[in-house]
Amino acid sequence: MPLLAIYLEENMNEQIPVVLNDAAVRATQSKLNWPAYIVAAARPHQWTKNLFIFAPLLFAGLLTDSAALGRSFLAFGAFCLLSSSLYIFNDWSDLEEDRAHPEKRHRPLASGQLPVSTALAAAGLLATTAFFISYSLGLYFFLVTLLYFGLVLAYCLGLKKMLVLDCMIIALGFVLRVVGGAVAISVTASHWLIVCAFLLALFLAFSKRRQELVALSTEAGSHRSVLKFYTVGYLGQVNIVLVAASIVCYALYTVAPETVDKFHTDALIYGTVFVIYGMLRYLALIEDPKYGGNPSKLLIDDKPLLLTLVLWGGYNAAIIYYETYHSLLPGQ
Repeated sequence: MPLLAIYLEENMNEQIPVVLNDAAVRATQSKLNWPAYIVAAARPHQWTKNLFIFAPLLFAGLLTDSAALGRSFLAFGAFCLLSSSLYIFNDWSDLEEDRAHPEKRHRPLASGQLPVSTALAAAGLLATTAFFISYSLGLYFFLVTLLYFGLVLAYCLGLKKMLVLDCMIIALGFVLRVVGGAVAISVTASHWLIVCAFLLALFLAFSKRRQELVALSTEAGSHRSVLKFYTVGYLGQVNIVLVAASIVCYALYTVAPETVDKFHTDALIYGTVFVIYGMLRYLALIEDPKYGGNPSKLLIDDKPLLLTLVLWGGYNAAIIYYETYHSLLPGQ
């Protein structure tokens, strides 16, 4: 024992080499990156789709109402969290197909960077938080988000494999965003606005399918099973019909008697020029395979298209709010 004590005292200051297992180091580093992988799987860049929630706020003339604006932002937040949870769940349900996809195989779940259990736990937390927010906005808004969740869940579990119905469900999801935005601020969404939103969303959904077909060519069916039922020619014809229908529907909405009476002007019709330019430009851009079936990426990357959207929103806001408040002035 005395000899052991002397040995320890003499060697206690020496550095003891530690050998770390490479696999253990990689596993630790991967865990540290999980938050970043969860954010990537949640796809915050897709939150632009939830901007449809603000359409009722704009056309109800309530942009300057702080209470309505606050409720709209809460509704937007709820839909962002809910859609992110569904994106994660969809990635889990598409795991095998995504691993065979040239781009989707790099997603956190498909690449194995994010464990399935961790991803599903994150999805559950996001959905739970979204439902708490939605319930705080009232029972009807909560029911809208519940319906949206059930609809997209059914899409993930099998309806996405059904011809045409897959795109219609995506479009209905956008309609529910508009309805949710209206319910959140206690206004009634115009039937014209709902139809316009449905047609525009249907156009975006079919455009995405066409982009995927162009980008993936003969291998499209192995990456998304429903694509084997579509052809580029068919989708091109559908898009032309939807572009025409969307433009006509929007133009009719701007000059409808109830719209003119509500805003005290028929000047909204001139904003149709932005709609025509934007949709025709988008129709041309989806011919480019580099966008890879991602409407959100196209909108952000193409500055003229983004500028058109901003100008359309600015024009409508200027007309609606000038006429609304001008009509309230004494002597008007």
